[in-house]
Amino acid sequence: MAVKLGLVGTGTVGGGCIDILKNHREDFKRHYGVDLELVRVCSRNPEQAIEHGVEDIFTQDYQDILNDPSIDIVIELIGGTTVARDVVLGALRAGKNVVTANKALMATYGEEVMHAADQANKEIAFEASVGGGIPIIDPMKHSLISNEISSVMGIVNGTTNYMLTRMVEDGLSYDDALKEAQQKGFAEADPTADVDGFDAAAKIAILASIAFNSRVTISDVHTEGIRNVTTMDLDAARDMGYCVKLLALAHRTAQGIDVRVHPTMLPLTHQLATVNGVFNAIYVTGDAVGETMFFGEGAGSGPAASAVMGDVLEVARHVTLGVGPLVGCTCTDSLPIVPMEELKTKYYIRFKVADRSGVLASMAGVFAKHNVSVYSVVQRGKKEGGTVDLVYVTHTACEKSVRDVLTEIAQLDDILREEPSVIRVEDE
Repeated sequence: MAVKLGLVGTGTVGGGCIDILKNHREDFKRHYGVDLELVRVCSRNPEQAIEHGVEDIFTQDYQDILNDPSIDIVIELIGGTTVARDVVLGALRAGKNVVTANKALMATYGEEVMHAADQANKEIAFEASVGGGIPIIDPMKHSLISNEISSVMGIVNGTTNYMLTRMVEDGLSYDDALKEAQQKGFAEADPTADVDGFDAAAKIAILASIAFNSRVTISDVHTEGIRNVTTMDLDAARDMGYCVKLLALAHRTAQGIDVRVHPTMLPLTHQLATVNGVFNAIYVTGDAVGETMFFGEGAGSGPAASAVMGDVLEVARHVTLGVGPLVGCTCTDSLPIVPMEELKTKYYIRFKVADRSGVLASMAGVFAKHNVSVYSVVQRGKKEGGTVDLVYVTHTACEKSVRDVLTEIAQLDDILREEPSVIRVEDE
C-alpha cells in the first residue's frame, strides 16, 4: 500500500524532491519496503509544475492538500513564517505527518508546531532546516540522546563561509566576495539573511533547543554578521595563528544557555578552521561521546532535497508499520538565556585612529579604567592620510566591560576615524 504525499512548494528544493521521487521510487520499494506516491503538488507557479511533469496533480490552493484524506505526509517547502505556519499547523491538525525544511518557522514557532504534533500524535520532521544535507538533527535526537550536550558550535551558513574563504585565499574585498557568491548562485540578490547572521541564528536556535532540551527561539540569539570584517582583520588573524569564521555557538553554563552568532577567531589547529568554501560543519560536545563533528555541503537543491527525502522515508516507514512518533518534543526544561553582557572571552579589536602623540596613552587609560587587560597592541598596515590601524588583543574580559571601553574611546576627542572592528576569540 502506497504512502501518499502532498508537496507544497516547487522551488529549488521542491523540484529536487520531485526528481528524487521520480528517479528512485522503485529503489525505495525494493530496498526499504516503502512505496511513496506523490498525489498532489501545490505551487503558485504553474510553469514549475509543467517543468517537473506534475501538471496533472497540480493545484494552487494548499487547502486541496490539507483536505485530501488520502494524504499521509505533507511536505512544506515554501519557506517563511506566515503561509508556511498555516500549512504546517493545518496539516498536523488534519491528522497528517509533516516534513519541512523551514528553519525560520521552527526557530520562531517551534514550540507551537511541536505541541500541535504531540496533540495530533503525528510526526514533524525537519532535518533539512539545519545544515542542508548534513545529518545533525536526527543524530542529536537519537544517536546522542544518552549524552548531556555541553556545547554545539558550527559553521552553518555556506554563503558567508564561501565569502570569508575567498577573502582569505585571494584577498577579495567583502563587496567583491559577495558579488562573486551571487554570480555563482551561493548568495541571494538580497543577502541580508546570510551576511547579517540571521540564517545562522535560526539554525543555532533549533540546535540549542534540541541539545539542551529547552526552548530557544531566534529572538534569544545574539546575532552579528560579517559586513564589517576586512581583509586586514583576516590577515591579522592569520598572523596570530587564527582564522575568522561566522560561528554559531551554544553553550550550557551554570547560569543557563549562552547562544550567539558572530564572526569568531578560531585557532588554525581547530577542526572547524579547515572548513572552507560552501561547506558547513557542526561540532558537538557530549559528556559520553566527547567531541564529534558533522561535515558536508550545507546548501543547494541536492543536499537539501536529500535531507527532506530522508525524513520522508523515515516517516513513511513509521506510517507503513503503523507506529507513531518515536521522539516527540523534548523541550521539557526552561533554562534561562545568559545575557550577552555577561559573556567572558578574549577580544580582537582594530581601531583606525588619528596618527598623533598621546593617542595610545589615552586609549590605554580607558582599557585600564574598565579592567580590560590588554595582551598585545600592534600597528598594522601603512600610515595613510594621518591615520593608523592599531590592533588590540585582550586577555579574557567581560563583554560589558569591552563595550564600555568602545563607548568611551568613541567619545575621546577626535581619535577614531571609523567604527572599530571587534571579533571575539575562541581558544577552546
